[in-house]
Amino acid sequence: MAIESTMIELGTPAPSFTLPNPATGGMVSLEDLTGPALVVTFICNHCPYVQHVAAGLAALGRDFAERGVAMVAISSNDVVTYPQDGPEQMVAEARRHGWTFPYLYDESQDVARAFSAACTPDTFVFDGERRLVYRGQLDDSRPKNDQPVTGADVRAAVAAVLGGRQVGADQRPSIGCGIKWR
Repeated sequence: MAIESTMIELGTPAPSFTLPNPATGGMVSLEDLTGPALVVTFICNHCPYVQHVAAGLAALGRDFAERGVAMVAISSNDVVTYPQDGPEQMVAEARRHGWTFPYLYDESQDVARAFSAACTPDTFVFDGERRLVYRGQLDDSRPKNDQPVTGADVRAAVAAVLGGRQVGADQRPSIGCGIKWR
């Protein structure tokens, strides 16, 4: 069953976190993610909605890095019930799709709760002060709707932040698999 984003209030400060990066064995915190904007997306390995946008996420990661924008993905799924979403599989998935951004593991699910993340993918864009300026869908593409994956909604939000403009108020929730809570 598909779940929509919670759509928390704009202006909300980015919740602080420190999570393991299975690819490096190190830890990544909110404070490590510097730049004029920050994109945080909650994803997992097995979700067909995430698989549908995987190449688009890779393109966003590359394009944003070139512009100094920080991007991070977080998996918060219960790996007891969904072992395919575990840390070793996360590393393989990131390599398979060419993701250049950190893909972090939220074993406790506390970070997903702090962000009010509801589905995969669920994307949040924060400005330079780490205040929420966008939350919701990457773009209008969904599995089986024949719309190309462009990341247009997230790209527009980041472009507004970089251009010193207000992000548009027309923000649509993402839709995807619900986060697999314990």
